[in-house]
Amino acid sequence: MNLRQIEILRAIIRHNTTVAAARVLGLSQPAISNALKAMEEQTGFALFQRVNNRIYPTAEATQIAEDAEALFDLHDKLERRIRDLRDSRAGQLRLVATPPIGYGILTKSIQKTQILRPRIRTYFDVRRFEGVVNGVESHNAELGFILAYGGKPGLQSEVLYECKMVCVMPTGHPLSKKTHIVPKDLRNHHFIALERETRLGEATRAVFEQEGEDFNFSAEVRYGNTACALAEAGAGIAIIDPLTAYSGRFDIAVRPFEPAIPIAAYAIWSENRSLSRLAQFFLDRVKEVVSELPDQLEQQQI
Repeated sequence: MNLRQIEILRAIIRHNTTVAAARVLGLSQPAISNALKAMEEQTGFALFQRVNNRIYPTAEATQIAEDAEALFDLHDKLERRIRDLRDSRAGQLRLVATPPIGYGILTKSIQKTQILRPRIRTYFDVRRFEGVVNGVESHNAELGFILAYGGKPGLQSEVLYECKMVCVMPTGHPLSKKTHIVPKDLRNHHFIALERETRLGEATRAVFEQEGEDFNFSAEVRYGNTACALAEAGAGIAIIDPLTAYSGRFDIAVRPFEPAIPIAAYAIWSENRSLSRLAQFFLDRVKEVVSELPDQLEQQQI
């Protein structure tokens, strides 16, 4: 199969009809049908099952399409590089971060960088933990920023900030009168848990188990921002990272949580590619922003 055929295969899988695939690719429907027939002849097996007026990919077709995604990622990367060269850009930053760092530290760091380097272009995405790691590994991003990174072959990392998780609750909540919150304090209150199998979610569950407390929750969320929004609405109490808690975006009460759950913010990059001068410049701006974090966060440092 050539790249064009694989592109057609992917379009048919995404849109379930040859008519829709033809429209997306700017081809005629007969051209799509002929290409599909040629692909099936080349592979020697069926790529789609036909049901009424729709077609559905076989397991083999799905596997081919999944394996081919790396080719399209590479092609997209090459296209971006050509555009950069054509436009004579002064430089570009490609960044990816998890929400706690992305919606606070990085937004301020990007603003600082724009002032000092006004001609650069920044490509910035916010993803969950696995998406940040994959983005750096695939070289779609030069720098990634995550919490609670445990290390991985092929990636280098640097600790930017160390702190402890905190408890957030509606303003005026009875527990806000306490100087700190422990697991047993949450027994008779709605508890908002971070998603199971995330690093922060598992760390929280481990502390409850350590303290002999049942981990009973009324809601489970993926991100600290979501937990804060629920807490602000009076839907419960959550244990989250302090970067999100003290972001200033929510009207909530924040209290230290004990036993302490230490976490750290990291910058990560590919081991087989040295950081560009621009990426290093940006990383220095990130460190400046970290040094300017609010006093509440400084008190939460490890």
